[in-house]
Amino acid sequence: MCGACCVAPDIAALDKPLGLVCPHLGDDHRCTVYERRPQVCRDYQPDELCERIAAPTLEERVHKYLAHFELTDEAARVKASGLTSRAALLARAGATPPR
Repeated sequence: MCGACCVAPDIAALDKPLGLVCPHLGDDHRCTVYERRPQVCRDYQPDELCERIAAPTLEERVHKYLAHFELTDEAARVKASGLTSRAALLARAGATPPR
């Protein structure tokens, strides 16, 4: 229920840009399409980075994740650009993500 891996990295299978929240991430920080999530999400295994970025809030965890990979500035530029993901558009249309 961390959620940082659903926000910080880009997820090409969902066309989700760096630093933006996956539209399938629920308020409880769990995947709302878990049974239909893309393979890249299925293959992800938490590791020692998860322990290093532990923090009380999702925002803090994402900040630590981006800082660890020196992506804070790039993520800020992506966010400022107004980019959205194909996944966000699909979610709004009620479609399912690719497998």
